[in-house]
Amino acid sequence: MAELKYLLFLGCVIPYRIASYETSSRKVLEKLGVELVEMPEFNCCGLPIDGVNHDAMMLLAARNLCLAEQQGLDILTLCPGCAGTLRKVNKSLQEDKKLKERINGYLKKIGMEFKGGKIAVKHLIQALIDDVGLEKIKDSVVNPLNGLKVTEHNGCHVLRPAKYIGFDDPENPVLLKRLIEATGAECLDYMYETDCCGAPIIGVNDKIPLHLAGDKLRNIKAVDAQALITVCPFCHMMFDINQPRIERLLSEKFGIPVLHYPQLLGLAMGFTPKEMALEELRVDATKLLDNKLTAQAKNV
Repeated sequence: MAELKYLLFLGCVIPYRIASYETSSRKVLEKLGVELVEMPEFNCCGLPIDGVNHDAMMLLAARNLCLAEQQGLDILTLCPGCAGTLRKVNKSLQEDKKLKERINGYLKKIGMEFKGGKIAVKHLIQALIDDVGLEKIKDSVVNPLNGLKVTEHNGCHVLRPAKYIGFDDPENPVLLKRLIEATGAECLDYMYETDCCGAPIIGVNDKIPLHLAGDKLRNIKAVDAQALITVCPFCHMMFDINQPRIERLLSEKFGIPVLHYPQLLGLAMGFTPKEMALEELRVDATKLLDNKLTAQAKNV
């Protein structure tokens, strides 16, 4: 029987564009004794339309929160943007009675009501830190990644705004580093670690975000990191999927593999690269297997 149980909110992007994040997360969470229940008929968290129609964003998020209330389960998300939006709306509706009444007026038309006060929303790394715990994660490691030197990129939404997130220090985050170190890998510091990857504006002007991501990759390369670890699908796309575009734009070669944190943890837990869907990454990560990852990994 699972020790922890969450309602899984996958969001819009991960199932269709970053399936490796979902695959690796499901496998490592199961091994850690976490049960994931599928959220029935969920919709977008609402974040993409917040700048166009704030009430529509609130309504979309509130509907997802109502589904969780019906199930009586806390929500677990893999996307920091989804987590931040759902947490913000959850908190806002509980604190603002008039707002809650207005949103419930919309929800009533589809036979739903937000009650509030029962459901928590957690991003993957918050659940790992707060609920699973670092000691249990360390105990799950059978093939420590000793000798592997990596860097991390938290992204903006997993930490900000602190008023709604309340997790780690946005200016000097350390918890993702502790999670990485739990695998046996070394997490290196680098310049401007907390800078944005640029993804939010890529639909407006692609050169600016590609330059922003390129600056980060250059700083990561400067400390001789062997990989970059992410916990956000959009950040991952910027650094992994767009890395060839960045290299062409800057006339500079990086070749830095970009792994989702659960992929790194999964390798340390004894899963094979295939089980962790490493072949789905744009930048070749197989060279990491030569860095004393696991005897099992080398035979795949």
